[in-house]
Amino acid sequence: MKRKIGIVLMVFMTGIGALFAGGTKETSEAPRIGVSMPTKDLQRWTQDGDNIKMLLEKSGYKVDLQYANNDIAVQASQIENMLTKNCKVIVIVAIDGSSLTEVLKTAKENGVPVIAYDRLIMNSDAVRYYATFDNYKVGQFQGAYLRDTLKLDTAKEPVYIELFTGPTDDNNVNFFFPGAMDILNPYIKKGVLVVRSGQTEKAQVATPNWSTEEAQKRMENLISAYGYGPTGTKLHAVLSSNDSVAQGITNALVAAGYTKENFPLLTGQDCDITSVKNMLKGRQSMSVFKDTRTLAGKVSEMIDALIKGSEPPINDTKTYNNGTGVIPSFLCEPVFATIDNYKKLLVESGYYTEAQLKN
Repeated sequence: MKRKIGIVLMVFMTGIGALFAGGTKETSEAPRIGVSMPTKDLQRWTQDGDNIKMLLEKSGYKVDLQYANNDIAVQASQIENMLTKNCKVIVIVAIDGSSLTEVLKTAKENGVPVIAYDRLIMNSDAVRYYATFDNYKVGQFQGAYLRDTLKLDTAKEPVYIELFTGPTDDNNVNFFFPGAMDILNPYIKKGVLVVRSGQTEKAQVATPNWSTEEAQKRMENLISAYGYGPTGTKLHAVLSSNDSVAQGITNALVAAGYTKENFPLLTGQDCDITSVKNMLKGRQSMSVFKDTRTLAGKVSEMIDALIKGSEPPINDTKTYNNGTGVIPSFLCEPVFATIDNYKKLLVESGYYTEAQLKN
């Protein structure tokens, strides 16, 4: 009888121990962080997603990384799921900066801080912080590169250019495009820099979803309408706010017969592998480098601070108003790559290998 009681007691105590062990495991479980990216179609976002996930997991967090295939409804649904899964912080690169107001109300109600990553989310007071690069400076780099390389200050003949930027629903375009145009507009007004199409307003030169295909179509239409070509109407340069747009422009210019020897100057941003290869082929002149490792590292620091109840790192409290107030931000410094410095900037830093950039 004593033996039976001992066995029952041992089983009971084992059950209690398991219960407490389970409770300890539950309470000590690593916090879950949601990361919502717009698409895998652009190399930029796969790199950002991978970098954030790696850094957060190194710090002991669980990461729910989702890509929304550039579908706004899918992104909203994925964020809802992150809230259901009890994510403690959600990082979002919005497909449309004004489309997430409703789902983010739930985040605010549940006390879940939202960090806008590289694209500011508009009209939502759920956005606690914003991490990006100095996007006005990105545009200034592009405008200054064209000004200096085209020698606009001493040009004796008109210099011909066409302009491309991204979608009007991406708040970053409100910094990229004005940054470049603040430098180029004085030359346009003087007649030194000429836009034959007359398309100089943001809405006229916008490219939906930063689409390579849409940029190619528009460049093809400009070539057809104004006779641009190596033996036709002179085209000295094309301003492009990023690489996916630049790649579409490149496709159209190559099809029109331009070669390395006569290719118009062409700007870009992100240093996508395809665009770096195009630089090596003489088909793109520069690309602003936004080291995703730097931005991902800063966001990881922000999340860690929020989880631990301390103040995240910020260095800007004036620039980015999302319609509900100024969002405390951290602005990383961009640099730009050309054929002259790409090895030091991209290869020696470990961002790419030489093999990845071989044509």
